[in-house]
Amino acid sequence: MATTTKDTFGDERLKKDSGADIRGPRDAADSERVQDGNSLSDAERRRLLRNDWVQEVLPTPPKVPGWHHCWLSTTNSTDPIYKRVQRGYIPVKASEIPSFGSQFKVTDGEFEGCVACNEMLLFKITEQLYNDLMTIYHHDLPTEAETSIREKIDAQGMMDSNGRNLGQVEGNFDTLGRGNNRPPQFR
Repeated sequence: MATTTKDTFGDERLKKDSGADIRGPRDAADSERVQDGNSLSDAERRRLLRNDWVQEVLPTPPKVPGWHHCWLSTTNSTDPIYKRVQRGYIPVKASEIPSFGSQFKVTDGEFEGCVACNEMLLFKITEQLYNDLMTIYHHDLPTEAETSIREKIDAQGMMDSNGRNLGQVEGNFDTLGRGNNRPPQFR
């Protein structure tokens, strides 16, 4: 004879049920939420995720031919301003862009006369140097790391559980770690 929850615990309220009989399947509820506007579609979610990386809180400075502008934090200990200055970044003076800088001018302290918004300072770097830095940090160094990993795996002849060489990549990824891809142009 099968024992019931009531028999075992003495209380019918402890009996578990799946709830699916009462609520219906979860898939239907999820799709209804998207249609009712209570949830985001995949495209809307991707747009929001992409916009999370956009610094819309800070004002956008006017374009100046030959220069790339960026906001740098005065409180970031892992990327301090002095290191950026060593790489060629220059603080933007409010007088350089009067239509923009006058409303964001620092009135005292180390960066007096520069453009700032909260703890962020506006810096500039030549487009050529910016492209060189971006190519080094976002193309050359990752490609070198990729090549190093590929060489170590190839040298060790390591195999996965199916006996395939770990250096082998399925699909059109044969160029990974081979250093023959061209660097992108940054703006």
